Amino acid sequence: MRVRKRVLAIFALVALIAVALSPTACYLSRGAWEEGKILARRQPIAKLVADKSIDPLTRRKLEIVLAARQYAKDSIQLKTEESFTTYSKLDRDTLVLVLSAAYRDRLEAYTWWFPIVGRVPYKGYFDFDEARNAAKKFDKDGFDVVLRPSAAFSTLGWFNDPLTSTTLVRDSLDLANTVIHEVTHNTFYAPGEAVFNESFANFVGARGAAAFFRSRGQPDAAAKVDAQWEDEKLLGDFWTHLASSLDSAYARHPAESREARIAARDTVYMNARRSLVTDIGPRLKTIGPFYVQRVILNNAALLARRVYAKDLDLFDQAYVREGRNLRRTIARIITLARSDKKDPFGALRAWLGVPPAAAARF
Repeated sequence: MRVRKRVLAIFALVALIAVALSPTACYLSRGAWEEGKILARRQPIAKLVADKSIDPLTRRKLEIVLAARQYAKDSIQLKTEESFTTYSKLDRDTLVLVLSAAYRDRLEAYTWWFPIVGRVPYKGYFDFDEARNAAKKFDKDGFDVVLRPSAAFSTLGWFNDPLTSTTLVRDSLDLANTVIHEVTHNTFYAPGEAVFNESFANFVGARGAAAFFRSRGQPDAAAKVDAQWEDEKLLGDFWTHLASSLDSAYARHPAESREARIAARDTVYMNARRSLVTDIGPRLKTIGPFYVQRVILNNAALLARRVYAKDLDLFDQAYVREGRNLRRTIARIITLARSDKKDPFGALRAWLGVPPAAAARF
């Protein structure tokens, strides 16, 4: 019996070490280390705002952050916790690189699983060389990839998320939007539903920032935020139609004909570029022509954009139905999402009386 217990203990220890040394565990450990460094550099924003030795532009931006946070808490009742009450100055201009990957012969994202948040179609890297190496490996293995910088992220209320210097470089409109977007994740986050979570937070960030600036007697700023939101919806609709066109193109070729499916995909993207430049570009109010000419078009980039821009108009329809009362709209959408955890978009569509989406998996 003693020998058996000793053997079992050895096996348990080996299993524990294996788990600790697994790629996911190492990745999470690195993330925790980097988060710890960010948290260690925190300084109270209120103290910095009162410090006359800090340049006026920085102090004004920090004031906007505090005011937007307070508006999110008081006026639309988001759970701000202690997020964005502190500031961390980093020694680099990019906080994290985000990797997305997708299959080239079908419109399907590669996903990663993490504790608490569930399965997500992206992975953030604090180690930029590791991010680039991972992107190269996915490309070599036949995936579409896109690697993009991110200036902010949310720990979903688990930590006191500080404002970082990588975010402070943005203008006041983006700062207010970012703060409200991120604290939306503190308020509600459906595990395994990254697309719903990010699209919903995009809506709240945009509508919340516009309402915030109107409350401050800044109608021009609010109008620009509204224009940016209209551009996001226009592009979101374009990405939806592009996804549908790709699905149709893939459906015309057997799954075994990978080369034919990829060739059909390339034709769709060629036509999409032409449409972006000639049709969509002239209608954009806040995005210049350089974007539509150079924006990356592949399956990974498309699905990554869809994470943040799926069915944005549904949220606006709910907003109108709730009398353009943002606080009531947020509460309504959260209630609907909780009523159908496997298909929050479906619950929202059903409440609005909108037919089911043709490509519900996006």
